[in-house]
Amino acid sequence: MEGLSEKIYEQAINLPVDERLILIDKLLISTNLPTQKDIDDAWSAEVERRCQALDREEAKLISGDEVFEKIRKRFSK
Repeated sequence: MEGLSEKIYEQAINLPVDERLILIDKLLISTNLPTQKDIDDAWSAEVERRCQALDREEAKLISGDEVFEKIRKRFSK
């Protein structure tokens, strides 16, 4: 299979840049990995969820100093 992928690469590398980018996009989509848009959408939804939890006072903010102090205490035993 390595020979076939090398042949495809040699043909693809000679395509114009815009066609190579289209090919790259199609290959990445075919892997079923999350796209950058999927990741951005997930982060956006998470930020919204956390903001709503703060607004409803179901969560509270903790300073970074406090977080790191708790970590130091927990792992310094």
